[in-house]
Amino acid sequence: MRRTGRDEVPRIATTVGRRRFRNAIRRVSTMNLHNIGSTSSLSHSTTYCPSEAGQENKGPQIVYENTYQLAPKDSQKFPTKKAEDIIKNTFLTHLLDSKYNSDNCKNLTAQITETIKTQVKAELGSNNRYKIVVLVIIGSNEGQGARVASRCLWYPKYDRFAQFEYHNESLFAVGIVYGVYYE
Repeated sequence: MRRTGRDEVPRIATTVGRRRFRNAIRRVSTMNLHNIGSTSSLSHSTTYCPSEAGQENKGPQIVYENTYQLAPKDSQKFPTKKAEDIIKNTFLTHLLDSKYNSDNCKNLTAQITETIKTQVKAELGSNNRYKIVVLVIIGSNEGQGARVASRCLWYPKYDRFAQFEYHNESLFAVGIVYGVYYE
């Protein structure tokens, strides 16, 4: 006599589980066999997953493997002095003879921020692991005091920052570039 009901549910579930497990093993073995002997730090492989029925495959999927690089190489450390020079040169070119105008400074802040970010990223090169955060503040200089502060999670061994302050008779500007190492 054949049993039905509760006894069939585990058998069906294990069959579906086995199929997913086999497909997962195929994907992992495809990724591992693709780059045996490769010396590059960032490699990729092309995989196809037949178990995902109902989803259209729009070409080969690129899967990046982990590099497990937890510290920057000596040649890839954040250039604090160069970043400070970039901020200084950008401030001098954009703010040298400027007068404070709240409407104009809003657009000018965004433009200076973008200029500094692209120049620092160009200085780091394309193979860097730093996330760049740029903070630019422009305010009117009317003899008042101002203090700029920020907080973030920080690993002082690898994370760095550069800052520069600019003053003229009508405005002040503070620029800070954070280079946070991304593992």
